[in-house]
Amino acid sequence: MPEYLIYFNQQWVGDHPEEWFHGRGPRARAVTEEMKAAGVYVFAGGLEEEDGPIYNADPTSGEVLVTDGPYVESKEFLGGFALVSVPDDETAKMWAAKVAEACGWPHEVRRFKPRHQPE
Repeated sequence: MPEYLIYFNQQWVGDHPEEWFHGRGPRARAVTEEMKAAGVYVFAGGLEEEDGPIYNADPTSGEVLVTDGPYVESKEFLGGFALVSVPDDETAKMWAAKVAEACGWPHEVRRFKPRHQPE
């Protein structure tokens, strides 16, 4: 079955009062439980924001150099994601809509390339 990534960049969240965020947690957890009950849940989680560790592994010099900090300087960074295993694009879009509604900010959904099975 195809797997889809449902994700958001932290900057898409917007500015909201703390109370607003507290109301979103239970909604997001409820959608996660709904995914589990439907048998489509693979993984979901939010990433540490600016205070969390970020490392860069760069092999382009011929030797892998691991340093602190993001690889690209960007104002946007991944805030969180869910991975679902569903039969088609329409079902993936339906779950993306549920996640976005629960969280209260935009999300994107993308299908993973099929994995090649060993022969």
